Amino acid sequence: MREKRLKYVNVYTDRTGKRRIYLRRPGHPRIALPGPYKSEAFWKAYHAAMDATEQAEKTTRNAPGTIGAAIVGYYASTEFRALASSTQAVYRGILERFREKHGDGPIATIKTHHVNNLIDEMADTPAAASNFRKRLIGVFDYAVGAGLRTDNPVRAAKKPKIKTDGHRTWTEHDIAAYRARWPEDTPQRVAMEILLHTGLRRSDAVRIGWANLHDDLIVVKAKKTGAELHIPVHADLRRFIQKCPRSAATFISKGNEKARSEKAFSAYISGAAAKAGLPEGSSPHGLRKAACRRLAEAGCSALEIMSITGHTDIREVERYCREAQRKLLARSAMDKSAKAFDTELTNGNPVSQNTEDNTLENNGEIREWRSRQDSNLRPSA
Repeated sequence: MREKRLKYVNVYTDRTGKRRIYLRRPGHPRIALPGPYKSEAFWKAYHAAMDATEQAEKTTRNAPGTIGAAIVGYYASTEFRALASSTQAVYRGILERFREKHGDGPIATIKTHHVNNLIDEMADTPAAASNFRKRLIGVFDYAVGAGLRTDNPVRAAKKPKIKTDGHRTWTEHDIAAYRARWPEDTPQRVAMEILLHTGLRRSDAVRIGWANLHDDLIVVKAKKTGAELHIPVHADLRRFIQKCPRSAATFISKGNEKARSEKAFSAYISGAAAKAGLPEGSSPHGLRKAACRRLAEAGCSALEIMSITGHTDIREVERYCREAQRKLLARSAMDKSAKAFDTELTNGNPVSQNTEDNTLENNGEIREWRSRQDSNLRPSA
């Protein structure tokens, strides 16, 4: 089996028969490494050379006036530091990939068409392109505030069209199927009921326990926004909470009574949903959306829903209210239509009924009907 070469390492024998080993990293001078290949002396020199070239790249990417320097400055800004640590990690993941490729470029010369080109390269992943654009807006807003630019070219860049509603919302049929599969004494059922009756994000649902229960309220500080939520305990949820062991760290816990991690919890709920026969993509966030849907269909206002779920953008919640109102209006419209056009005949029976009094009979003759002008509404002979 052929040995796999180390990255950037070139090993060959020159014309004099001497074995040569070089580190040839793109954008850097080649560095000679001692032999034998993969000996102790080689490894020491190899790691030293890699560290030196990486440090040189960081210095270049973060030089004043570069995109890299603007990104690093954004990380230290009040706007970025005010974000939840989990959100910061997501933003860094997106921006670091961009900095790796374009960090040494000048921030002042970026134009809108440059940003459009980057977005076009992500045409196969419109959701990722949309997130990338949003993160760049933050960096370039910082650059304007720091005097690195006079405008933000990203705001005028194209907005990727995303043909999705995000996480699928659980339906009442989904909820019933899940309940049928998981009895009340199972941890899968407890987890689902907590999500459904609190509308919490997964990052908050996995953290609440007896310490968060104050009389008839669940009090928790939202991890994403920092807002303190006071959620009344639903009567159906109370019986599930009362069965949770007080020695457990949280209501949603593992067999050893330790809290579940945020990431593992998503797989846990999705796996339980799959075993209940629910469609693919049935996630904890879909239950949060189901909680919003239920509140809206119960007649709650957008502000009432936000007080439970902790949403900060009213436009997102208003969508649930509009959809619920649309369903009610559709039923109302059809009821009105039924009442308005349920015409009764003289015999007291509706038109829709097929009785001897109102059945139109045909003696088998085929007659041709003409227009008013041709026949004065009389059948032809």
